[in-house]
Amino acid sequence: MDDTAIIELFFARDESAVGELQTKYGAYCAKIAMNLLRDKGDAQECVNDAYLTVWDSIPPQRPASLRGYLGRIVRNISVSRYRKMHAQKRFDGLEIALAELEDVLPSAESVERTVDSRLLREYLNEWLMSIPEEDRMLFVRRYWYGDRTYELAKKCGVSDSAMSRRLTRLREELREFLAGKGETV
Repeated sequence: MDDTAIIELFFARDESAVGELQTKYGAYCAKIAMNLLRDKGDAQECVNDAYLTVWDSIPPQRPASLRGYLGRIVRNISVSRYRKMHAQKRFDGLEIALAELEDVLPSAESVERTVDSRLLREYLNEWLMSIPEEDRMLFVRRYWYGDRTYELAKKCGVSDSAMSRRLTRLREELREFLAGKGETV
């Protein structure tokens, strides 16, 4: 079933909409949650919470991309769950990916000084569109979906260290781009 038909089921308040959503995007949602949480039970709970959130938000929302809308909801719920579970602890996975970006993205004070918080998102999107498609895919897979470095290396057919160097180079390019826009770390 295509996304438009699924959205229409939500607007009709037809409960089969959730089943259709799960059939079409269940594996996609599970992958996002598992990459971030590394626990099947927690990941499934986040996916189920995401389905409920979509049920509650459509209508009135009519997302242009149902996949993107659902993916963002799953990711946000998973990150919130991760932060709650690991508030006082350090673990690999999401912590490592976020720590890698700490030296690149502006500090919270700098972001708060920004008149419009969307400006940073616009800069990130502009930078992502300016880099080669494969680099963009790697950056998003690592820092949005939480894929591990060794998983990305395997997909690209390179060593873990080569992938780490490539991600380091991308973060440095992002730092330079943001510095050119007046954003400082």
